[in-house]
Amino acid sequence: MSGTNTKIQSRAVQPREVIAAWGRILTGKPPMLSIEITKECPLHCPGCYAYNELHLGGAATLRSLSDFRGEQLVRGVLDLVKAHRPLHVSLVGGEPLVRRNELNQILPRLSVLGIFTLLVTSAVSPIPAHWKFPRLRIVVSVDGLPEHHDIRRRPATYERILKNIAAHQVNIHLTITRPMVQGASYLEEYFGFWNDRSEVDHIWVSTYTPQVGEKTPEMLTRRERYDLIDRMPTWRQRFPKVLMSPAIAAAFARPPNRPQECTFARMSQNYSADLSTRVQPCILGGAPDCSQCGCAASVGMHALRHVALLGPLRVGHLVNASIAVGSAMHRMRRSVQPERWYKHKRTGGELIQIGAP
Repeated sequence: MSGTNTKIQSRAVQPREVIAAWGRILTGKPPMLSIEITKECPLHCPGCYAYNELHLGGAATLRSLSDFRGEQLVRGVLDLVKAHRPLHVSLVGGEPLVRRNELNQILPRLSVLGIFTLLVTSAVSPIPAHWKFPRLRIVVSVDGLPEHHDIRRRPATYERILKNIAAHQVNIHLTITRPMVQGASYLEEYFGFWNDRSEVDHIWVSTYTPQVGEKTPEMLTRRERYDLIDRMPTWRQRFPKVLMSPAIAAAFARPPNRPQECTFARMSQNYSADLSTRVQPCILGGAPDCSQCGCAASVGMHALRHVALLGPLRVGHLVNASIAVGSAMHRMRRSVQPERWYKHKRTGGELIQIGAP
């Protein structure tokens, strides 16, 4: 049992790495990097933010971009990592497993560099058994119970997912949409199933984040959102693998008002499949409705803002001070500008930045 705990902890950011992150911020380098390594995906999921027409601000779409294969992709990803020197890298898509051969080269190199790597996949195809690097975390998106997920995310059915994760320890990620809150026991059945699976380390939860002005069946109503948040603190008691706490539930209830106030958005650089187009103002792209933000990463880091460090000093105070120093350093050096660090009005033209990394 102790060996299992050690393996899980080795893939989590440790306090000393967090301290190192402040050093990166102070020198003007956001500690997180997200890369859409391909525009290809065999799934056609309703509500997918990556293929939304406004994901890249309207000037382009993910499918319209050029992307890379083979050595060009390997070199391009590693060049971005070299340029930004992140503490944490998220590899997303599209479907990253479409570029499995390239990942066979990218993942071990990131491991050698000591970088925490998050690979987000549908598990639509086999995950190589040797992908067990110390700082690699594989996250599998499973949106609902089989009778709904298998329709929404075909061909990444439950049958395929269970087969393809059998040799791994993974996190499961659920994006809660409106149909999932219509039944009293739906989420509990979902959590119960995945909580009992030996392949699962943790279960992450997001709620569907709409774009500004969006009206779709995926969205929770305000009342449904508040009712859901009231239930959140009880989940961890019944299902220990669900990453939820009163502080995280409170962050769902009071998300950042805008990207410039979102700790996660301000600390991450995000690139699309051509490795030069920036995804702004956060990984969701477009014009996300921050008042209804349900991004697990965003609310998780927002919850940390209120953690006490010393007396009245909170993590949020340190973040804001560090970013202020880091942005000043960037202006002095005229290096890559993390636009989300600055408090400015957002317009349509600022949602996408295209240029050489």
